Order: sequence, then structure tokens, then C-alpha cells
Amino acid sequence: MGSVMVGACGRWRYGRARSFWGCIQKGCAVLKALSLSLPGLKALAHPLPGLRSACPPTMKLLQLSSALLAASCAQATVIDRRQSPGGGFGDGQPIDGSGKGAPITGGTNHQIDLQNPDNLGQQSTDNGVVPNLKWSFSDSHTRILKGGWVRESVVTDLPSSGDIAGAQQHLTKGSIRELHWHRVAEWGYLYTGSIIISAVDQDGKFEVAKLEEGDVWYFPKGIAHTVQGLEDENEFLLIFDDGNFDAVGTTFNVDDWITHTPKSVLAKNFGLPESVFGTVPSPNPYILNATLDPHNVTGGNGPLTGNASYAYYAKDHPLENVPGEGGTLRIIDSTTFPVATTIAATVVTLTPGGLRELHWHPNAEEWLYFHKGQGRATVFIGNSAARTFDFRAGDTGVFPDNSGHYIENTSDTEDLVWIEIYKSDRVEDISLTQWLALTPADIVANTLKIPLDVAEGLVKEKQLLIKDR
Repeated sequence: MGSVMVGACGRWRYGRARSFWGCIQKGCAVLKALSLSLPGLKALAHPLPGLRSACPPTMKLLQLSSALLAASCAQATVIDRRQSPGGGFGDGQPIDGSGKGAPITGGTNHQIDLQNPDNLGQQSTDNGVVPNLKWSFSDSHTRILKGGWVRESVVTDLPSSGDIAGAQQHLTKGSIRELHWHRVAEWGYLYTGSIIISAVDQDGKFEVAKLEEGDVWYFPKGIAHTVQGLEDENEFLLIFDDGNFDAVGTTFNVDDWITHTPKSVLAKNFGLPESVFGTVPSPNPYILNATLDPHNVTGGNGPLTGNASYAYYAKDHPLENVPGEGGTLRIIDSTTFPVATTIAATVVTLTPGGLRELHWHPNAEEWLYFHKGQGRATVFIGNSAARTFDFRAGDTGVFPDNSGHYIENTSDTEDLVWIEIYKSDRVEDISLTQWLALTPADIVANTLKIPLDVAEGLVKEKQLLIKDR
């Protein structure tokens, strides 16, 4: 009944309490509607002066409930916390239900507060100073072009990410990301549509490949390449192994170069009249509309195939075994995609309520792109410093090199899907549970002050993704 009364009274402690009189009136209505039987409480029924007209049809219920209403409203803090774990956090307010915090009365973005209760102090285990480790693509400037768009997450957006930069790019049917190359490696994951990738290496070998959803490509530093959309809408995640991707001297577009080279030199270089180069676009379009008119490529030193191929086809590679039964995991690194020597990745699907077990990566920082769902992660950076972040689709994040962390799916119904990126040739992680399980049990028990049999029973196999339990 206490929780019902609190619902009738409203949440007093957020500064939105109704008057006690209004509380009594609503309580009468609730009790009447529920037809509550209170034979054991008749002894408590004493008329209260001045309240006989509150709700005459239910006078007995009022007499029986008046004392209970006062008591339940007085206990609203405890009951409310049980109804909505974290108390005011569920309403976007920094109030923990145990007497700490107070409502925000100044300027705030309430929708962002609602989506990020951990920024409001929801996790009592958070401590110390941990820099911001999260950036949303929705906060990035979108560059709109004829044939598509692009938006980035680079070091100026997410200063903690020094190793990796990312971008979302969209191409309409036939549109081309113009011919170019980078001084850094490029890795791509196609999640909508289908595309053609084309590339030429330093030995005159080439590759033209069609990729479908779930496929990946990798172009090493300096490799000339392009991408063309094949479906009506095509979209993908781009990754670069340098957080400062927008720095001058990182990307080189072919038409930009040609328009800044004397036409006499171009004519001599290509053996063509100068007039041929009079229509090269300037400034470079970055993305341009085009029509699909496939032509086979021949000659040179032949196609890039086998381990030299720049294309990874998901259908050719099985998913990883997941002992924890909490989802699926695909590892894409030099062990499964040999050409990818500087960027390694995992594609993760975590079931509702599931947990990516506590772990860390000994070889690199972890950069993340959240594709679907919602979740949270606490990052431990040592020296008693830890901070919890809430993530949703479109967010990016970075976990510092060797920092301890987990990722939890906070939805009861929807999978959480994300991609982990590492500036490395392979994916490596150390499981906290496995480490403790493979350490002498007496040492673990003495260190953590836990029973010896608990230490002896820790699971010795990595669980990776743990189903809700």
C-alpha cells in the first residue's frame, strides 16, 4: 500500500509535492478504486477534525487511511527508491534517494540528463577525476555533399582518443568518394547497402571488390583507393589509425593535386593535351554523383588476392565461441584478415541485460562505436579513479590503454551492438575472472578477503559475453 500512496501523493522530495490536502483526496480516490479491505486496521480509524467533507462517499476509508497516508508519504524516499532505482536519476535529477543531492534549478539539457544518469552521479563507486571518454556522432558537424554526407569523431572532438579517429559516411547509388590516399591506414565496416572498393598498391597490383553488409576493408597507409555506392543508400563506418585525422597532410585527393599542378607538367606526364585537364573540379568535391557503368580492370601486375586482399568477407569467417552465452563476437584482426596490420577490431552483439565481462587490453587503447541499443560502462584508470558512462546508438568512446572496464546492456528487450577498434595487429584482452581463477586461490582469498572456496570456484575460462543472470 505504501507504494500506492506514494504514487497518489506524487514525489514530494523533488520539489513537486502537492499539498497534504490534495494528497489525502487522491489517497481516498485510490483506496476507493482499489476497494481495499482493511479489517485489521479498524482500530486505527479516528475521525480527523475538518476532514469530513474530503470525500464523503468514502469517509470510512479516509478515517482508516489518514494515518497510513501520512506515514507512507513520510517514507516516500525509501519507497520511491525501490520503485525507480537511483531515485531522482530516473527523472534526470542528481538525487540519490539517501539524502544526497538536490534538483537542478539552473540551465540544463533535460533530455541529455535523462539519457546519462551516470553523469549525474548514479554510480556510488565512481571516484576521482576521469576525463570525458565519450562523443556522439550526433554532436559532430555533418558535411553535406552531392551524393552523400560525412561526419567525424576525431581528437578535437574526443581529446582522449589519440590513436584512432572515426567517421560515418553515406553514399547514394553511383556516388563516389573521390580518388584519394592517406598517410594513415583506413579501415571500413559496411552496415547498409553494398559498395565497390578499388585500390592500387606500390607494385602496380590492384583490387576491385564488391562488399555487402557486414564486410570490411583495409587500405594500408599510402594506398590509392576509392569507394562507390551500389544501392540506393549505402553507409559505413570509417576508421583511421591516427586520432588527429583532420591535420593537414593526412588526406590527398587526386583532383585537388591535379588542379594545383601546372597544365604543361600534366600534359607532359600523361602524354595528353593540356585542354584535357581544363574541367577537373576545383575545389575537390570529396563525394561526387556518378552513374554505375562497371568496367573490368586488367594489366599491371595483376590483382591482389589471398592474404594480400584488402577485402574481408564476413560470410567466410565463423563467429567466435562465447562461453558466457551472452551474444555474438566477431574478431577481425591479422589472424583472420592478414593485410590489416595496424587496425584490429571486434564486432559485438550483447543480449538484453548481458555483460561484456570485466577485462582490459594489454596492447592498445579501445575505441568504440555503438551501432544499436543502449548500455553503460565503468572505466577504471587506476589510483582509485573510475567513471561510468551511458552509451546509445551513434555514440563513440575511448577506453585508455590498459584501463579496466566492462560494458553492460541496460535494455530489457533490445540487443546492444557495437564495434571495438584497436591500433594493433590483433585483438588481445585479459579477463579479470580468468586471471583470479588462474592465480593461487589462497593469494586471491587473502587479497580480496573472500572465502577460500569462493576463490577456488572462480571460472577458469574467459566468458567474454555473459548472459543476464
